[in-house]
Amino acid sequence: MSENQEAVEKHRDTEAMLALLDTTDQMPSASLLRARSYELLSLVPGSSVVDVGCGAGRAVAELAERGVHAVGVDPDPWMLAEARKRWSAAEFWEAGAEDLPFADGSVRGYRADKVFQFLEEPWRAVAEARRVLCPGGRIVLVGQDWDAIMVDADDAALTRTIVHARADLLGTPRAARQYRNLLLDGGFNDVTVEVHTSVFTDPAMLSLPTMLAERACTSGAVGRDQADEWIAEQRRRAEADRFLVAIPYFVAAASA
Repeated sequence: MSENQEAVEKHRDTEAMLALLDTTDQMPSASLLRARSYELLSLVPGSSVVDVGCGAGRAVAELAERGVHAVGVDPDPWMLAEARKRWSAAEFWEAGAEDLPFADGSVRGYRADKVFQFLEEPWRAVAEARRVLCPGGRIVLVGQDWDAIMVDADDAALTRTIVHARADLLGTPRAARQYRNLLLDGGFNDVTVEVHTSVFTDPAMLSLPTMLAERACTSGAVGRDQADEWIAEQRRRAEADRFLVAIPYFVAAASA
């Protein structure tokens, strides 16, 4: 594949991810989860906070509305271009979670939402968060446990295969359940963990089980016919108002 073709495929993947994020972000449960993460940061007006893996920048904009100096960081230039287009007054930087463009002890709050699951070595991101946070600064990590996604489907065994196969394609699919130990091992104090389960019944979320099955098929874990029939069943369920997906989100917070 040429570099140009790779760029086109990357752009398509980013567009698909952005569409899914936009759909989920607009759900009431997602709004409540973001609000809870902001509360746990315990920031006062004027505080500096970095949103790592900011994507299209929604959290950066919402944090700025709360009177703090929010900066978004993301390694994906396509996502950052969309963020700058949507929130032209906000500040965004291209960087990864393991190498943040901030001085030691220079920020009061650190937030990473659905980020650590993509990292091969999440402990490095925790160490970097500890470096940039000032004494007493707050860190909040949010993320779903990919191995624990629940989809109502007729074939339980096939559904488990699809969910676990998709999870295994991520860098650290079970990072969320590891948040507490990661933070303790990283030298953070007063670590707390909450679990919020989001339940989706809107047909607009059909893209999620479709994505699970497509990735499982691409990996070779299930056959094309199996994936197609499973997706077709989810469509039938959505049309009959029998669609349900539930996802547990871990929210961990601590002090530097």
